[in-house]
Amino acid sequence: MSDYVLDLSGIRKTYRGGVEALKGIDLQVPRGCIYGLLGPNGAGKSTMVKILTTLIRRSGGDGTMLGKPIGDRETLQKVGLLPEHAQFPSYLTGRQVIEFSAGLQNVSSGLTRERTDELLAKVGMTDTQSRTIKTYSKGMKQRIGLAQALVNDPQIIFLDEPTDGVDPAGRRDFRALVRALRDEGRTIFINTHILSELEPIVDRVAIMTAGEILGEGKLDELRTEKTGYVISFEGQLSSEAASRFKEGGLEIEAGNVKLSSVNAVDAQPVIDRIRQEGLVVTGVSVKSQSLEDLFIGLVGGDATPPPMPGAPVQPPSIPQA
Repeated sequence: MSDYVLDLSGIRKTYRGGVEALKGIDLQVPRGCIYGLLGPNGAGKSTMVKILTTLIRRSGGDGTMLGKPIGDRETLQKVGLLPEHAQFPSYLTGRQVIEFSAGLQNVSSGLTRERTDELLAKVGMTDTQSRTIKTYSKGMKQRIGLAQALVNDPQIIFLDEPTDGVDPAGRRDFRALVRALRDEGRTIFINTHILSELEPIVDRVAIMTAGEILGEGKLDELRTEKTGYVISFEGQLSSEAASRFKEGGLEIEAGNVKLSSVNAVDAQPVIDRIRQEGLVVTGVSVKSQSLEDLFIGLVGGDATPPPMPGAPVQPPSIPQA
């Protein structure tokens, strides 16, 4: 069995008019991880998911999902999908949406009731399951959308912009649920332009813009800035202390000493020396490059995707973390 749930090579998509949505994507997604495909709106993220779930055809390239060629029918029965801007019939109740999805996925009637009860509890919608979709908030609709994506007990789950328009409490619950799904051994593939959403939970990321992947891997591998302790103080270091710190490979700037280590033991001598100087230590923290800073660094500050023919130019949607 392959270690990858997705193994893609040269995936391309060209729309009418010659617009290249995907420009030869190579990607490998390990089993049992939370994988983030990050980038601005229009970068090609949703196109990628639609190709993998056979909603649209690719223009070129090849690949496998769960060890089978993309589009294999038996494999698709092991896949869950919450598409971007998912719409459900407004007259159905939350429970009926899940049951309807179970029917589409050939889940037996005997299992449907049991799984529906379990999923309603998992997404926190048991008490509101009998209300119609038209009475739900955006966050409630997304919870039901996630539940229906899980009704066939999938091995890989595609979530396309799952927290767009969801309030902070709903986003927190979403992150907790995604962690739980990973702990069950599932692979969760998340598309989002909200970079701060994935930073606390993602195992690996691919950063995409204009149909190309600019960086891929674990966050610590992709970060170009050092991670380590920052010790803040009031006052001025003596030239002798400053020289010793610099000789030891430490950085000094504007009342801060920066270490390249995240080991607390390594920070103690620095704190002691600052105090010996008669200075007050005002803060000790661990700093790392944010996902947003990493993204901007990779795209060079230009995250604007190419416009579709006849479409107005829109600024990139990359909010502050």
